[in-house]
Formats: sequence, C-alpha cells, structure tokens
Amino acid sequence: MEKFRTLFQHFQSSPDSVMNGVCLLLAVATVKLYSSFDFSCPCLAHYNALYGLGLLLTPPLALFLCGLLANRQSVVMVEEWRRPAGHRRKDPGIIRYMFSSVLQRALAAPLVWVLLALLDGKCFVCAFSSSVDPEKFLDFANMTPSQVQLFLAKVPCREDELVRNSPARKAVSRYLRCLSQAIGWSITLLLIVLAFLARCLRPCFDQTVFLQRRYWSNYVDLEQKLFDETCSEHARDFAHRCVLHFFASMQNELRARGLQRDTADSSAEPPEMPEPPEGLDRNGKTHLRSISSREQVDHLLSTWYSSKPPLDLVASPELWGGGLSHRAPTVAPSTRLSQNIEV
Repeated sequence: MEKFRTLFQHFQSSPDSVMNGVCLLLAVATVKLYSSFDFSCPCLAHYNALYGLGLLLTPPLALFLCGLLANRQSVVMVEEWRRPAGHRRKDPGIIRYMFSSVLQRALAAPLVWVLLALLDGKCFVCAFSSSVDPEKFLDFANMTPSQVQLFLAKVPCREDELVRNSPARKAVSRYLRCLSQAIGWSITLLLIVLAFLARCLRPCFDQTVFLQRRYWSNYVDLEQKLFDETCSEHARDFAHRCVLHFFASMQNELRARGLQRDTADSSAEPPEMPEPPEGLDRNGKTHLRSISSREQVDHLLSTWYSSKPPLDLVASPELWGGGLSHRAPTVAPSTRLSQNIEV
C-alpha cells in the first residue's frame, strides 16, 4: 500500500508524468481496441477504398481528439494565445513549446493505430485492391476490364466463390500486404531515427531557451490551477459571509416584529457577539479583504483575464488591479524585499 501511495504522490506532483501515463493508457487501449475489432471489407468496387481509408484514418483522428481533451495544457495554451497582453506581454515561444508538447502526447495513440493497421495489412488490402495494375499479374490476361475490376474488388473477401481458390487473389493480396508492411516498417524506422536524433542532438544546442520555455509553460499551467483554487476558496468565504449576514438580518427582523420568543430569564441568553470588522471573521483571519460585493468580484475576474499582473514579485500592487488572494495580508514591497534579503 505504501508503494501505491508513493507512486500516486509522484504522479500528483509531476504533471508531465501524469500526461505520459495518460498517453500510455491511450496507446494500450488502442492496441486492445484494434485487436478486438472485427474487420469486414464490403468487397464492392465503389466502397472498398472509402471503407479501408476510413478505418485507417478515422479512429486515429478520434484518438487524437481524445488526446487533446485529456491534456489540460491544450486549453491553457489556447487561453494563453487568445488572452489580451495587459500588464504582461505574451511570449510566442511559450505557446510554441506548449503546442509541441501537446502535439507529441496527442499523436502517440493515433500513430500506434496507424502502424498496427499498416503492419496488419487488412485495411490497406481493402482500400487499394481495386487500384492494382492488372498488367503486373499474368492471370488477368484472359479477362475483360469489367471482370478484372470485379475480381479485384473481391480480393479482400477470401471466402467469396469468385476468388476462393484463385492464385491471382493470393498474389494480389500478398503484394498489397507486403507493400503495407513495408510502409509501416518505414514509418516506424523514421520515427525511431527522428527520436534518436532529437535525443542525441538536443544537448549540443544551447539549453537556456529550452529551460526558459519549459519553466514558463509550467508556470502558466500552475498559475491557472492556483487561480482556480483561490477562486473556489474565495467563493466559499463569500458565500459563508452572505449566509451569516442573511441569518443575522432575519434575526433582527423577527425581533422587530416580536415573533421571536423571549425567554423568562434574559440572563440565560448568550451575549451577542460583536460583528467582526469588514474582511475578517471571528477568528481574525483575513478572508474577503474589502471584496464584499458582486460588482467588485466581477471586476476582479474580468481584470484577471484582460490584464494579468506582471511577472515581478516587487512590482507595485496597484498595477495588479487588486486580487482574490486571501491567504495573507498584503506586504509592502520594501518589507518583502528586506525579508527576502534576511533569509
């Protein structure tokens, strides 16, 4: 149990490991899906190519979209691309880095499907059986063009009476299957060579830009997560304060109308607690920090997306247009700087 807990904490603390795990699961699911799929070619001249190419390309497209949906950075990348500049400039390099990262992970499962289909050869034989040149085979010399097209369309269906024991069908099927496997192995070799070159040549270049892009792409993702968490905490505090004000006002209204039952012993009533200052609860913790109306919250939320704060820890808070953070009171820049120097 401790091993599973350690593994879960590792995945939870590493977003890259989580996404790599999701991509691996999609790839394994792709292999399982293809192995359990019952392929059945229509063996019709006008539908073989449509069915074969559709089965070769449509599932990879669906898996690619699933990979994009499973990757949280794809949404963060689009938001970073579409947001106004505001107080923070947009770096196209960060968007390119996030796009390449999302694309690499999303293409894993589609490539597995395409390679499996090409190495198996059934989809390729079904799609291109009607496109084979009859002059490459001697068995079609005594057939008319219409008979040749009908025969080629029946090649994927080995149980059909027209081509059941025909050597020509075996020759055409073997030719297309070998061509499909050659294309599949060529793509596999090309991908391995590209991955090898990328792995070996990357240390030969300057790593400064790469480290900067990776750092700021992770920063954008974590910043959005922390903003969502802070919004949830602030919404909870805001709702708690509104509910307390509602019950306090209802209690005062009942007393004003005389509907509240007065006890015989007034000394038994608990003393009324004084109303805490604005922005503080009864424990003295800062929660709302002068954000106590819907208009203020809407203004801050729109300000966050229209002009995000600059990436400067000692910048003036007035430039940020306020904030939703309520975990600690605002510290003056000089004080914060002196504290950092002392540490």
